[in-house]
Amino acid sequence: MQTNFQAKLFDDEEPQTVSGACKSVLVPYPVDKAYDYIVPEGLNLGIGDYVTVPVRGREIPGVVWGEGDSATKKMKSVVARHELPPMPEVQRKFLDWVAHYTMSARGAVLKMSLSVPAALDPPKPMKGYKAGIEINDKTRKGLSPQRQRVLEVLSDGIPRRPSEIADAADCTPGVIKGMVDKRLVEPVEIYSAAPCRNPDVHRPGAELSEAQLEATKQIAAYASTKEQSALLIDGVTGAGKTEVYFEAVADALKQDKQVLILLPEIALSNAFLDRFKSRFGCAPALWHSHLSPGQRRNTWRGVAEGQTKVVIGARSALFLPYMDLGLIIADEEHDPAYKQEDGVIYHARDMAVVRAHLGKIPIILVSATPSLETMQNVWEGRYTHVSLPNRFGGARLPDIETIDMRVDKPERQHFISSTLKNAVAETIQAGEQALLFLNRRGYAPLTLCRTCGHRMDCPRCTAWLVEHKQSSRLHCHHCAFEMMVPKTCPECSDKDSFAVCGPGIERIVEEAREYFPDAKIMMLASDTAENNEKLREMLADIREHKVDIIVGTQIIAKGHHFPNLTLVGVVDADLGLQGGELRAAERTYQLLHQVAGRAGREQKKGRVYLQSFMPEHRIMKALAAGERDEFLRVEAAEREQSHMPPFSRLAGIIVFGRDEQQVIDASKSLGMSAPQGQGIQTLGPVPAPFARLRGKYRYRLLVRADKNIDLQKMIGAWVHGIKTPSTVRIQIDIDPQSFL
Repeated sequence: MQTNFQAKLFDDEEPQTVSGACKSVLVPYPVDKAYDYIVPEGLNLGIGDYVTVPVRGREIPGVVWGEGDSATKKMKSVVARHELPPMPEVQRKFLDWVAHYTMSARGAVLKMSLSVPAALDPPKPMKGYKAGIEINDKTRKGLSPQRQRVLEVLSDGIPRRPSEIADAADCTPGVIKGMVDKRLVEPVEIYSAAPCRNPDVHRPGAELSEAQLEATKQIAAYASTKEQSALLIDGVTGAGKTEVYFEAVADALKQDKQVLILLPEIALSNAFLDRFKSRFGCAPALWHSHLSPGQRRNTWRGVAEGQTKVVIGARSALFLPYMDLGLIIADEEHDPAYKQEDGVIYHARDMAVVRAHLGKIPIILVSATPSLETMQNVWEGRYTHVSLPNRFGGARLPDIETIDMRVDKPERQHFISSTLKNAVAETIQAGEQALLFLNRRGYAPLTLCRTCGHRMDCPRCTAWLVEHKQSSRLHCHHCAFEMMVPKTCPECSDKDSFAVCGPGIERIVEEAREYFPDAKIMMLASDTAENNEKLREMLADIREHKVDIIVGTQIIAKGHHFPNLTLVGVVDADLGLQGGELRAAERTYQLLHQVAGRAGREQKKGRVYLQSFMPEHRIMKALAAGERDEFLRVEAAEREQSHMPPFSRLAGIIVFGRDEQQVIDASKSLGMSAPQGQGIQTLGPVPAPFARLRGKYRYRLLVRADKNIDLQKMIGAWVHGIKTPSTVRIQIDIDPQSFL
């Protein structure tokens, strides 16, 4: 597919024959090589420069990747060079490394770094205003209060936009325009400033405990030598890990370096921003998919020019073209959200370790529940280990108990046990807050016909439709399909025969309202927090105790501090153990441990109840006993015995297309020539667990190899040797985290 695209991309050019200087330019398209272009006379181009080049009748951005062939040949000319510092060599090496490791086209990886083409051009000026030259006490006399406030806002000499002045002075823009004629203010051209240009590194931080101070010393020693490839801050929930690594951020900023703080989910950034502002006196630059085009433009250019000093972002922030990156922090390093599953498939935590290694800079991984891969690196001495075993300020970890749902059975068509119900009642009566956690959106995960047993499923995916009572519709959580709940069964035509099975959080909210009619109840999920601002408001309502009971999904499981929340009840603690995933036990433990950590984070003691039909499961026992390390060592022993990561390497091969037979035939062709032998084994092909997704049929193969085998080289020779129809795609997932 890449070869065909390259041919089409550079077809129909109108080259000219010249002799002279040329450069090879990589463009942000799924092509794997850089192409030679003439350097026009008088244009001085260096490696890493951002340029515009002609491609198929269009002018597109690119980056000078190397020297071209200076022999006479037919080629096109570079159109222009953009006035920006060149992309640093370490960034170009990193992009090449990611392309090789993930088996992706280099141009596709470059696209993640050139994600805002509009930022290559200088920002356009806007109209602003500054205070007039002849402002004095005499000219101020007799001015209206609104005009007085405008002059007060502009008294620092910094020009501002009309809307910004009006907001600060509590007046209308018309007041400002009326001051121009009297020369009280003067119009000027201004530009949007890069975010987070001057964080205050000398601003005093929080008072640290002895354990935190010792941790900062260990981090400083690691940062000065970097003898090991990464450092892990391993601290219980509420231990003050953020304040510890803020000291490392301050040290990097004192050296005038840029800092990247990765967060797995945007939801975590809301509480984080306030803490950052308090510590450094300004807001950090944000990088995620919900930013406006203007915000993305300003941040990208600020990073590329070296003006923006701290970026807090999702996984894609790793690929911004940092001018002088000096520190990377991956918070909640265990989180599955760090894995990018579409386009270029990569794990941001692992790629961040590589980026730090290439740049010879420190990287700090942070978690209360580190991944097994990270802990194995700690045990083998490759990572520095910093431990914070106790909560900050004398707060105690919550008591965790399991509720055997086989014994403590809820009422019919209910899902909250009597033990948990009584605990919620006690908590509310004590003036405290309770969280009921269920990691399942909607009202019910399954709708079936009571007459014939027909299950309502998605016509485009191998998935059941989930009923959402708020919208009165059935939704597929894997694609955009939705429909009204039918009046008659499409299988047996019986009327009003549908029944819902199992709970989603909407159903738990309904049950909580039945049991606690006077309580203020909030449902917190991605469905109800429609945008970042709405989520911020909802979290603030919880902190300000405007809510008694929160019913939430994983959006509330980590990174949040609610002073009055003392009870956590997990409605279905067994949920994550279904499906036979390699990391099911590890991820279930991590999620339950994180959500349990929301309870009792200040002086009030916390309680956690895990409702389970398997209370004897080693996960439930480990959580109740607080034996995390023992759980991880058992998990590691099982992985080693089965020769699975981190003791081997995996690669997933996904074959997909809209024609099922073509997908089957292509899968069989791959399977027949699959590598087998000493140190390597290929399993499959088999239908994927989601055998149909968004209208495409899917088959999977899994390659397992010893760690000393060049997996990419072997897979490249194998897969590229198979001819497949143009309508069938083959996706390679190195180090898969999910097998769906």
